[in-house]
Amino acid sequence: TSGFVHFTIPVKELDRSEAFYTQVMGFRKLRRNAHMVFMEAHETCFVLTLSENPIEPNKGDKHDIHTAFRVSAAEYDRAKIYLADRGIRIFKEEDRPGGTFQGRSAYFHDPDHNVIEIIDLVRGPVAEGE
Repeated sequence: TSGFVHFTIPVKELDRSEAFYTQVMGFRKLRRNAHMVFMEAHETCFVLTLSENPIEPNKGDKHDIHTAFRVSAAEYDRAKIYLADRGIRIFKEEDRPGGTFQGRSAYFHDPDHNVIEIIDLVRGPVAEGE
């Protein structure tokens, strides 16, 4: 393969999720149908899709299953304030000096409890042994 076309985030209410991802996260809506909202994040696309199944990718504040979006250093700092002002709790924050993806990251939940990570990526991906 030469890349990916899009990924999917399961949601329970399209209106609520569309508002979160456009108004809070700042992504652009490409189009919508009865069960999906097609979104653009810079040059990457993702789809908010109505899920017939319960959405519980992680228990509590675990974050193993998440979607990570890259932001600049300045946007990372602004985003933390912006999220707090809207009552969105960052439940984990870290500054990774090593590992596959290096930089500051913050984790929070979308309206359906999907975990979203924003990362001020300073180096990545790094292969083992580098």
